[in-house]
Amino acid sequence: MSAAPQELDLVDYDEAVAQFDPVLGLEVHVELSTVTKMFSGAPTEFGAAPNTQVDPVSLGLPGALPVLNAKALESAVRIGLALNCRIADRCRFARKNYFYPDMPKNFQTSQYDEPIAFDGHLDVEVPASEDGTKPAFTYRVEIERAHMEEDTGKSLHVGGSTGRIHGAEYSLVDYNRAGIPLIEIVTKPLTGTGDRAPDVARAYVATLRDLLRALDVSDVKMEQGSLRCDVNLSLRPSPEAPLGTRSETKNVNSLRSVERAVRYEVRRHAALLRAGERVVQETRHWHEDTGLTTSGREKSDAEDYRYFPEPDLVPVEPDPAWVEQLRATLPEPPAQRRRRLQGEWGFSDAEMRDVGNAGAVDLVEATVAAGAPAAAARKWWTGELARRANADGTDLASLPVTPEQVAQLQALVDAGTLTDRLAREALEGVLAGEGSPAEVVESRGLAVVSDESALVAAVDAAIAANPGVVEKIRGGKAQAAGALIGAVMKEMRGKADAARVRELVVERVGA
Repeated sequence: MSAAPQELDLVDYDEAVAQFDPVLGLEVHVELSTVTKMFSGAPTEFGAAPNTQVDPVSLGLPGALPVLNAKALESAVRIGLALNCRIADRCRFARKNYFYPDMPKNFQTSQYDEPIAFDGHLDVEVPASEDGTKPAFTYRVEIERAHMEEDTGKSLHVGGSTGRIHGAEYSLVDYNRAGIPLIEIVTKPLTGTGDRAPDVARAYVATLRDLLRALDVSDVKMEQGSLRCDVNLSLRPSPEAPLGTRSETKNVNSLRSVERAVRYEVRRHAALLRAGERVVQETRHWHEDTGLTTSGREKSDAEDYRYFPEPDLVPVEPDPAWVEQLRATLPEPPAQRRRRLQGEWGFSDAEMRDVGNAGAVDLVEATVAAGAPAAAARKWWTGELARRANADGTDLASLPVTPEQVAQLQALVDAGTLTDRLAREALEGVLAGEGSPAEVVESRGLAVVSDESALVAAVDAAIAANPGVVEKIRGGKAQAAGALIGAVMKEMRGKADAARVRELVVERVGA
């Protein structure tokens, strides 16, 4: 069994970036949300039983011929346009030759020297540091290319402590993912980031994720591998020096991990260079639990893959008129949309950031459109509903409640039919599938008691049962009224308007 990765004697991050200039290169793999695979009709359902989403093409069986998925091509063009890329008049596929057990053909159908989209850019808003010492700024990420390819299968290493092949007792292969449509988006070297390199990397992936979600081409669920980032990093003595030797940290699958991986590799490279050692051009594995990277294999160059044109697929020649039609379908850029909505809703920067971090922009917008005040919609989705989603290990949009139902709940609160506490109880019923908010209120008997005589009777009973408290109130201790209010609310099972109860207590006590 292999030993757990050991922490290196790393250089302090601030010292590292003071001595060396970091250069980033980010490769993001996006699984498209098509119904079928890139070159065949095999289904793409996530989480299906192993080796049930396959067919002769995705298994690489002799005689099986690929056919390009038209929806995948459309998605690729829309992604390229949204990234301000040039769309190729003509492009073709190539065979990328290398052996992995989870790649049944022993080559990956990809694009090499003729990508579908190239020479683009994406402007990224990098937020200020949490302590406020580093200001926000906009960084333009230059896009080298966005090309189409197919995903590989997945190897499962059983036994051992790391989940990797070293130390495993045996391995299994699941070909469900083989052939899933991928778009790989490759940046040009990101220079001039300085000590903000981790922040730029995280902000870029976050911005790209928001853009892809707005395009509706992928579910971009990093935890499920729908969006994966390879982090290339090198250090050089100064911005004027040639680029250093890079490492490539593979398949980083969360925004926080992208930031952490960059920070760790800066410190590791600096430690090697300070010690006079050589940085190896290699792929590295990211360990989420420890925050370390470990060596994978020496990184191959393009010529090592023996690329050659795919003989079974014809070149792709997108019709310029069709491309322009797709350009017209592009949504409002997410950053521009957030600024517009923030102004309409009157949110502070912090409030809008909370909505964005919760992935609730669309949900809040739909809830406001259904009639809820913006502040109330934000409170529901970033508060109670976010808490429940976290507890269930799901995302907000997957909760069994609609923006319209949240707006209906808030309308019941605004009308005085429900208190905040009763509204949360009504929400439980909605989430449990008991019906609409109004139906849950009716079936559970949650409506606030509006019978004034019942409230007066409950207040008088509380006053009679607590003479000592009454004397304190009459003696000028107004805060003592809380005890009587609490007694009334308990008697009414929380179905009373606390403000009205307070008014009645003051009135009946004669304070």
